[in-house]
Amino acid sequence: MRGTVLITGGAGFIGSHVASELLKAGYNVRVLDSLVTQVHGNKPHRPSYLDKNAEFILGDVRNPQILDHALSGVDAVYHFVALVGVGQSMYQVSEYTSVNNVGTAVLLERLLKHSVSKLIVASSMSVYGEGLYKTPDGKPYDSAMRTTTQLKAHEWDIKTADGRPLQPVATPESKQPSLASIYALSKYDQERMCLILGRAYGIPTVALRFFNAYGPYQSLSNPYTGVLSIFASRLLNGQRPIIFEDGQQLRDFVSVYDVAQACRLALEVDAARDMVFNVASGETVCIKEVAVRLAKVLGKDIAPDITANYRVGDIRHCFPDISLARRVLGYEPKIRLREGMSDLAEWLERQTARDRFNEMRDELASRGLMV
Repeated sequence: MRGTVLITGGAGFIGSHVASELLKAGYNVRVLDSLVTQVHGNKPHRPSYLDKNAEFILGDVRNPQILDHALSGVDAVYHFVALVGVGQSMYQVSEYTSVNNVGTAVLLERLLKHSVSKLIVASSMSVYGEGLYKTPDGKPYDSAMRTTTQLKAHEWDIKTADGRPLQPVATPESKQPSLASIYALSKYDQERMCLILGRAYGIPTVALRFFNAYGPYQSLSNPYTGVLSIFASRLLNGQRPIIFEDGQQLRDFVSVYDVAQACRLALEVDAARDMVFNVASGETVCIKEVAVRLAKVLGKDIAPDITANYRVGDIRHCFPDISLARRVLGYEPKIRLREGMSDLAEWLERQTARDRFNEMRDELASRGLMV
């Protein structure tokens, strides 16, 4: 065996895949998870998809006593615990801050009492806000944003202050963060707290900024989770996927299997110490095209509903530059979107999905967070 690894939030979508990846590579894996209702249902129990060889501890990352138990004999830690949802974070502010920010702080305090060889924290593309742009004369423009007036007028694309069009380009880790939601702020706090304490106490630390991960085991009843899972829930219930703005928003969708690969490499590559990496596929696609492709692989003749509404906190374009992860980690995405969607469809055919999109939309609209 190659040592024992703790994954906080390891019963979740990404954490469970990372557990499987590490077990295959010869590690002992321990999972700490509170099994929140929004993801795991009203009567949560250890998920059947979590590898049977992973040790499971039910508990809250904010509980110091449970953390001491979970950290006992551990060589490395993956910190994946987080409430996820840009829109929901804008009204459940205290809960998101408590779980994401305070939970990380409690974990770090306990880590100082337990010697570990590495800490890897899950961050998010959301810390960038809008991705990187270039002006018509080719100069970088990393302070792009849209005003409420512009959005209400359905002027979706971003321009310079003097009205010139901007060209979206791949976003590197060096781009200045632009935090557009409480969720984004909490994810940035998580990565910064881990890196700061890691440097101060000599704990090699790596932050991974995940882009739009998809694949089997993603919750189909959580309307604040990944867009592919939300689209799938609609399609499986014979409903049209709902798309905001005009559907031309550019994103990168990365297979959870490639995410798991990147997570293992972050543990094993010594040169990654104190660094931040984008984790993505390197393949850029617009939101409308994703909805159309997913309907096709599911055998559904259902076109998306493009609403021209917008949600507070949403961005126009963000897709990554993954050259740093390739160079330092040796990371190479293996699954293209077409193949990944086919794999996802095979899993979806065996699932029952509760479509809660309208609940989410009504909740945001009632708070003035959707126009």
